[in-house]
Amino acid sequence: MSITATSPQPGKPQPGKSGARAARPGTERRTDISEKPVTWKVPVLLSALGIVAFIFFGLLGPNQTASFGLSSGGDLFQLPAVQVPAFLGGIILSVLMLGLAGYAVYLKAKDRPAPRWLPVTFTVLFLAAFLIWVVGGARTPSISLAGLIAGSVTLAVPLVFGSLSGVLCERVGVVNIAIEGQLLGGAFTAALVASMTRNPFVGLLAAAAAGALVSMVLALFSIKYLVNQIIVGVVLNVLVSGLTGFLFNTVMQANKAQFNSPPGLDNIDIPVLSSIPIIGPVLFKQSVVGYLMYIAVIVVWVGLFKTKWGLRVRAVGEHPQAADTMGIKVNTTRFWNVTLGGAIAGIGGSFFTLVAIDSFTEEISGGRGFIALAALIFGRWNPVGAFFAALLFGFADNLQSIVTIIGTPVPSQFMAMLPYLVTVLAVAGLVGRSRPPAASGIPYVKG
Repeated sequence: MSITATSPQPGKPQPGKSGARAARPGTERRTDISEKPVTWKVPVLLSALGIVAFIFFGLLGPNQTASFGLSSGGDLFQLPAVQVPAFLGGIILSVLMLGLAGYAVYLKAKDRPAPRWLPVTFTVLFLAAFLIWVVGGARTPSISLAGLIAGSVTLAVPLVFGSLSGVLCERVGVVNIAIEGQLLGGAFTAALVASMTRNPFVGLLAAAAAGALVSMVLALFSIKYLVNQIIVGVVLNVLVSGLTGFLFNTVMQANKAQFNSPPGLDNIDIPVLSSIPIIGPVLFKQSVVGYLMYIAVIVVWVGLFKTKWGLRVRAVGEHPQAADTMGIKVNTTRFWNVTLGGAIAGIGGSFFTLVAIDSFTEEISGGRGFIALAALIFGRWNPVGAFFAALLFGFADNLQSIVTIIGTPVPSQFMAMLPYLVTVLAVAGLVGRSRPPAASGIPYVKG
């Protein structure tokens, strides 16, 4: 749907119309490519990573057999463990990666962009080779793949909520640096209210209200008073951190039984379905917050791309002046979208105190708001993309704990920095050009 329309001028050729008719069949794509030149970023990155994989995961790979369990004792049926010779598996996967890199170079030589599936497939192969290399080189070369995936999804829950908050804010033109503060405020409020009422669901609602309150402050100063959005977000993170730390030390510590002992939200097992190997624990054995995560991803995606509301939101984020001429209240739309994003992030914060552990501690969010912001960029400002990016970060976080248990020689510090390394590669162009909404971070003044 076009927001603005211009009348064609007599005698003047219209781009994409008369020019396209005069061109030979099949040249329209070439003309579009000439407007956006294909760069060497993707071919060079894939080639470099392919060479690294071939050397470390292949030629220098361990000689043990890596074992990956697919089932647990309580599953509906048992699947045999997958046995992969680490050296041979690393060679095969790295050769496939080099083949994909070579194809990317070939496409660049033909001045054709790499299709989106190419870097995605390369990333999957790289992660598989890395996992085989890590497990194959451990003292106990065996892990439960089902447990690794289930744990990764659990750790990704607050990241998904935080990234969805960022999507809702940036799609409407407001940069949300305050995701960390929204998560932290939600975690604190959920613990406090649930402890006082002895009802975790009331704590969940209070967490959403706390996240929305933080977002309202962000919206008020950045939209109404035109304060720099990044500065407001940073200040809010510091403010919420200091306020929750002060109340934790003065109120919660003084009477933990009354103010910091919230009842938890237990996992809800769906009969039969929760016993299916691998997908059962991921989809059908979650807490209320975990199920809300899946619902939120679907609802936000459908709302943004399949409804009139979503079209208005994206119009405000891409071209607020044009949206204003169509009768859309730009700043009102921004204000309520930012508030909704904060409420979603607050629900994600409740995960820390109502699901993960049974009390609040200082800085319990641990910087995950900034990782959620990275997932937002990695996911290209799309709810589904942000969801899978958050899962990748949760996977790296969970793998960091597992490699310590199985005794792999890979330093845990390297595993801790892996999500950020992936983010840098993604932003640098590994998954293609990442472009935020055109009006993101730009205040709108009517008239």
